[in-house]
Amino acid sequence: MAADYKVIVAGGSVSGLFAARELAAAGISVAVLEEDHEIGTPEHCGGLVSMNGIRNLGMVPDAGVLQNTVKRARVFSKSHDFELDAQKQQIVVIDRRAFDKQIAFQAQRMGADIKVRCAMRSVSKGSGRYAVSTTEGELVCDYFVDARGVASIIHRNRTGILQSAQYELYAPWIEHDTVKVMFDSEKYPGFFAWIIPTADGCGKVGVAGRSINAARSLQSFISSMGSRYSVTRKIYAPIWIMGPLESFVDGRTVIVGDAAGQTKPTTAGGIYSCGMGGIFAGKSIASAIERKDDAELRRYQQEWSLLFREEFQKMLLARRLLERLDNKAIDEMFSAIPSDKLGEVSAVGDFDFHSIALTKLLGTRTAVRVAKAILGNEIRRLID
Repeated sequence: MAADYKVIVAGGSVSGLFAARELAAAGISVAVLEEDHEIGTPEHCGGLVSMNGIRNLGMVPDAGVLQNTVKRARVFSKSHDFELDAQKQQIVVIDRRAFDKQIAFQAQRMGADIKVRCAMRSVSKGSGRYAVSTTEGELVCDYFVDARGVASIIHRNRTGILQSAQYELYAPWIEHDTVKVMFDSEKYPGFFAWIIPTADGCGKVGVAGRSINAARSLQSFISSMGSRYSVTRKIYAPIWIMGPLESFVDGRTVIVGDAAGQTKPTTAGGIYSCGMGGIFAGKSIASAIERKDDAELRRYQQEWSLLFREEFQKMLLARRLLERLDNKAIDEMFSAIPSDKLGEVSAVGDFDFHSIALTKLLGTRTAVRVAKAILGNEIRRLID
């Protein structure tokens, strides 16, 4: 006999776990199916998030979750660089494996079933209910949450996918409190390379770009930084950078997180935006069950869009700009940023909402001229 739940969540990452937590807190039977052997694995994420974002997600991180605090960010083009003070933004580096397990523990403590090494084979709907076939047997439910990440969205639009690679490594050239971002339109077209420190001499180093061999590009980048390093972990994963799906709800199927395109178009980060997607989805499904009215499901997308729509629209414009900038134009824009603008970004920037910083940095006369040549009058939507 098939196990019976009100809601089944396919995918045990941030968005799916937060959805399960909210559902379980409302007294609704819910199961989370994670195909990997461990919650939090594989960890594709750089782990950067603000403390304010973590608090908004209803989390007080365990001691093992917080790895580091970021004090500054250095951003490089081929010939120029600038530095931003990040202390006011309270940016931290978290261990995503530990963070995801902490959310799973919250959800389980409230009544959710967490199943690892339980892959979903198929989902079908008949007589008003979903039949979910898994490697552990058959399940049935009334509502289905798709939190399967990029794997779920990739068949819709492969042009929105970039290849990425990220290594965890030990190297003396990793500064303990400084994130570094390197733009090079030839090596990392449409994206960049990054160094995220987890401790002094230890961190996550990665690259992404359109139509690149991510492993080869990352190896070349690491070798260019210095001869001394030891790699302790390698992850290769596609990332989504084309923004949210048109609809997050299809009948009683609710799509959350990476699967809904809720990762940032500028950086592909999504701890906060995907986490809030899971929270909004869980609460909306709980409301639909309580009121016996599936129209309540629409509140999920309305609430997420109210919080993130304007931000994502600006980031998508910034992505269009980045896709078309060559190294000469990037150098020109970087060299034109005055120190007072950097101070303004450091003072008022919000890590979880990048458009604030973009507006400041692209507000110089040179940046506007370059951006207008590419975006036309749409540049006003980005810098206003």
